[in-house]
Amino acid sequence: MSAMRSFQPCFGVFMTAIVQPAPQPFSKADYKTLSLAALGGALEIYDFIIFVFFALTLSQLFFPPDMPEWLRLLQSFGIFVTGYLARPLGGIMMAHFADRLGRKRVFSLSILMMALPCLLIGIMPTYAQIGYWAPVVLLALRILQGAAVGGEVPSAWAFVAEHAPTGHRGYALGVLQAGLTFGYLLGALTATWLARVFSPAEILEWAWRIPFLLGGVFGVVSVWLRRWLSETPVFMAMHAQREGMTELPLSQVLRNHRRSLLPAALLTFVLTSAVVILVVITPTVMQQRFAISASQTFALSALGIVFLNIGCVLAGMLVDRIGAWRGVMIYSLLLPVGIGVLYASLIQNWLPLGIAYAIAGLGCGIVGVVPSVMVGLFPAHIRVSGISFTYNIAYAFWASITPLMLIALMPWNLWICVLFSLIMGIVGLVTAAVFGLHHGTRVDDSASCNAR
Repeated sequence: MSAMRSFQPCFGVFMTAIVQPAPQPFSKADYKTLSLAALGGALEIYDFIIFVFFALTLSQLFFPPDMPEWLRLLQSFGIFVTGYLARPLGGIMMAHFADRLGRKRVFSLSILMMALPCLLIGIMPTYAQIGYWAPVVLLALRILQGAAVGGEVPSAWAFVAEHAPTGHRGYALGVLQAGLTFGYLLGALTATWLARVFSPAEILEWAWRIPFLLGGVFGVVSVWLRRWLSETPVFMAMHAQREGMTELPLSQVLRNHRRSLLPAALLTFVLTSAVVILVVITPTVMQQRFAISASQTFALSALGIVFLNIGCVLAGMLVDRIGAWRGVMIYSLLLPVGIGVLYASLIQNWLPLGIAYAIAGLGCGIVGVVPSVMVGLFPAHIRVSGISFTYNIAYAFWASITPLMLIALMPWNLWICVLFSLIMGIVGLVTAAVFGLHHGTRVDDSASCNAR
């Protein structure tokens, strides 16, 4: 397990001296911990994202039939977005307990909070049975899911990072990110299977409940699997010394670590932009602007997510060799290159779309790098609170406005996603240069921060 290391403050982040402890090999327990964390994360993201694949169906079932279709769909997506907006408050509350009571407890609680609403959506009555209570209950369940995912990601990052052997934190976090993004693919595969097996009438009548009930089953399995996880050694050592127990963790973040908030927020913007462009915007653009069939769009999107998973793991391995901040610099350059290849192939037939989407997925490996930076920005006794506060607020804000902005600007210029990815790449590059590199020192990419 990773050992605690000393730090030098620099521009509000924590950097190590050039000398690094020798890497330690993965044990069987380490592999089990990483596998269970990644699998549980994938299933929880499935529970959260499956809503969007059935937004049209839910809009017909949970809102008045005399309401215009566009308004029903808008309100359905509004409920989906509410899940994002609920992330900051839920994440901050759960992070407080993660820093006080332990990562494992919150890590298990978050998946239960995600799975239970998913199961209840699958069995709840529709507007035809309970009238306006249907959208109200749906909204409440979605808020609970948003709060759950707000606690899942920061807790998962801290949990895996603090369990990772010395010298392998980047790889461990890259695998975790691959697991989280695999949840998107799992949701898409489920929706596609349902559409092929059942008729539209059957889906509208009863089959729409299957993916939500399946999500509830996934949640029960994940809760059971996480019973076998152990608390992180970093938290156990910290808790034994009673460090950081006299003040609210978030208060310490805001008072003593304000300089770490800016790079954390900026890198969250970059990470969010990569996911939104690759997973959300491009499939929509392919159908609306380039008349590519829904089945082909899904196949290409699925391929892109698979290579995004691979890109996350490769990025994590690179982080272990060169450091997290240098990894940010490299993948900030690769992000616009990958998106540029994809859109050049869409607009000018530069490459076959399958190859282009695979390159774009690999280019979005910044998704696998950012967690290694984030866990090093805050010391252990406030780590989850610091990550949760910045990540969830920045993600909720950026994920809400970015799709609307890019879709609105698309008629102006089909290259807008490439331009936007270039801007985000510059943001990542400048953030790494300003906050990460100083007089040739290496940013710590694997050690736990000492509580101060």
